[in-house]
Amino acid sequence: MPTSQDMTTEFDPGLLDALQHQVAVFARRAEQTRLGGTGQLRNSMDRAAYLLLNRLDQEGPMGVKALAAGMGIDSSTVTRQVAPLVDTGLVKRTSHPEDGRAVVLQLSPRGLARLEEVRSSRRQLMVEVTEGWTPDERESFCTLLTRFNTALSARQSGHAVHGSAGQAGPAGPAAETAAGPGDESGAGAE
Repeated sequence: MPTSQDMTTEFDPGLLDALQHQVAVFARRAEQTRLGGTGQLRNSMDRAAYLLLNRLDQEGPMGVKALAAGMGIDSSTVTRQVAPLVDTGLVKRTSHPEDGRAVVLQLSPRGLARLEEVRSSRRQLMVEVTEGWTPDERESFCTLLTRFNTALSARQSGHAVHGSAGQAGPAGPAAETAAGPGDESGAGAE
């Protein structure tokens, strides 16, 4: 099995240095701007809330354990992050349809409306930031960023991802990690 030193020498060290530097700059810029969107909705929803609401919208009602597993965080973190979303009416706690004793989390109509407002604002930010890019450049960047984040996520969970395996589209689960590793916890950039 090759060591990390062997693997590093297979690639151009200068390119690897430039890549890690650009990732660090991206993380700092993302944290400074929080990539929250534009206008009045800029930074109006923290990353943890956005990722939780987005997952509930994409995958439907689910329990805390399933939500935590899908986001790669522990159940206690999800419970803590969901509490203010329930308090503000963005998420509802309902009985599981098959097991009335179990509780599932569900995006409320108010939560969906709020999520759509934030998505629209963030889409506008992406338009502004990538102004002058071709559609192919945007698609390539999204594909590569998704692939990069999927590999980071897999590395954190101890699974290797090679080539294009594990890729998801822009709206898929890998998109949640687009701000960087560990971001589902609510720390760091939005």
